[in-house]
Amino acid sequence: MSVQLENNSINSNIQLEESWLKYLETEFEQDYMKSLREFLVEEKSKHTVYPKSIEIFNAFKFTPLEQVKVVIIGQDPYHGPGQAHGLCFSVPNGIAIPPSLRNIYKELAKSIEDFEIPSHGNLEKWTEQGVFLLNSSLTVRANQAASHAGKGWEKFTDRVIDTVNKERESVVFLLWGSYAKNKGKIIDRTRHLVLESVHPSPLSASKGFIGSNHFVLTNKYLASKNLAPIDWKL
Repeated sequence: MSVQLENNSINSNIQLEESWLKYLETEFEQDYMKSLREFLVEEKSKHTVYPKSIEIFNAFKFTPLEQVKVVIIGQDPYHGPGQAHGLCFSVPNGIAIPPSLRNIYKELAKSIEDFEIPSHGNLEKWTEQGVFLLNSSLTVRANQAASHAGKGWEKFTDRVIDTVNKERESVVFLLWGSYAKNKGKIIDRTRHLVLESVHPSPLSASKGFIGSNHFVLTNKYLASKNLAPIDWKL
């Protein structure tokens, strides 16, 4: 089923995966979402916006609600050409690996046996195993970080996180950096595992992200709940 994100002149029908739509369809009828639609139409008439409209909801498409086992929360999409494709921290094949993702790979190589740092930054393999890669804002203006912050996406993604919190059991939430930690305050920590650290950006990764052991701890928790661990290798 499709939901109308933008007006008929600009890619009006965006596919939202059915299991998510069951809980989120009413959000698209709210005033804040109507304002967001209008903002996006105006933005696209004047600026380049990332990711492509068809990729905005890729995190939902690749990881249906009933399959979510791990949630990683980012802030907003990459704002360089070709980088954003609807999955936080991930870039398509053929695009240079961003600095934060390089540090994620460093932590994986340090903690996961036989993990080899890949030559690409595409994390789709994780999403197919139940890793939900959610940005707080789902769009951004080209070359302007956080340019779509405060326009309504945060309210929508809070609703998304709350849906996972209430409708799923024993999910691991990986909250890296103060923004993600604040976003995760609504999570019921008696039902889910929440792992927190500094952000993997070059400015902070050495202050607690590298050595956090989050990927190992995630798999130990999943195993304790009789759930298949994530194969982090790419």
